[in-house]
Amino acid sequence: MARITAGLTSSHIPALGAAMQTGTTGNDYWSPVFQGYNWAKEWLKDNMPDVVVLVYNDHASAFDMNIIPTFAIGCAESFKPADEGWGPRPVPDVIGHPDLAWHIAQSCILDEFDMTIMNKMEVDHGCTVPLSMMFGEPEAWPCKVIPLAVNVVTYPPPSGNRCYSLGEAIKRAVESYPEDLNVQVWGTGGMSHQLQGPRAGLVNKEFDTAFMNDMTANPERLRKMPHIEYLREAGSEGIELVMWLIMRGALGKNAHEIHRFYHIPASNTALGQLVLEPA
Repeated sequence: MARITAGLTSSHIPALGAAMQTGTTGNDYWSPVFQGYNWAKEWLKDNMPDVVVLVYNDHASAFDMNIIPTFAIGCAESFKPADEGWGPRPVPDVIGHPDLAWHIAQSCILDEFDMTIMNKMEVDHGCTVPLSMMFGEPEAWPCKVIPLAVNVVTYPPPSGNRCYSLGEAIKRAVESYPEDLNVQVWGTGGMSHQLQGPRAGLVNKEFDTAFMNDMTANPERLRKMPHIEYLREAGSEGIELVMWLIMRGALGKNAHEIHRFYHIPASNTALGQLVLEPA
C-alpha cells in the first residue's frame, strides 16, 4: 500500500523565487536563507518521494472572489505555473498523479470532507516556490505533485482543528491506496507576517518558535488555537500556518522532528522550515 513517510514545512515567500530568477541567492541578504535549506535538500536526495501532496494557498491566481473553495485538490495530469502579473515563473510544469489524487478526493469526501475537485488549475508561487527551494532549478520536478489549495485569504478560513483532521483523513486515504508509493505531505506558508496596515512587517519569533515546538510536543494546542490568536500574534497572513497542520495530521498521532530552520527577516517575513517523520 502507499504510505506517508515524512512531512515538510516551508515558507513560500515570492521573493525567494525572484532571488533565484535574478541570480541573487548568494548575496549578503539571501545567502543565509538559501544555505539554510541545504540540509533538507541533501536529505531529500536520499529520501525522494514518489509523490508530494503539497498544501498551499492560492493568491488570486486560480481563484478569485467568484469562487472560494475551502479545500481544492488538483486531480489533473499537469498544472502550469500561473501568471501572477509579471509572467509565469520560469519553472517546470507541475506533474500530477491523477489516480492517487482522485483516490484521496473520493476517500476524503466519503470521510465527510467537502473537497473541490480541480481538473484544470494553474499553480502560483505558493506551490512552486517550495518546490524550487527544495529541488533547485531542474528541467523537470523529480517527483509527482498533488496540489492541495486551502483558502486562507478570504474569511473564514478553516480552523486548525479542521485542517489537522483533514490531514488525518489524507493519511487514511493514502494508506488505502493499493499501489506501493512513498508519499510526503508538505505544508507551506507562514510564518508570522503581515503585509499591510499599521502592523506591516510584523514578526513574532516567540510565537513562531512555540508553534514549531508544538508541532511535535503539543499539537493539540495548535489544533485548538482560534483564528484571532493567529491574527493577534502572527499577523494577518500568519493564518497560513493552519496549512502546516494538514501535514502534521497526516503523520499520525506521534511525529519527531529531524530538522529545523528559522530565519528573520526574509522579505519582511519570518521564514520557517521543519522536516518531520512519523514516530
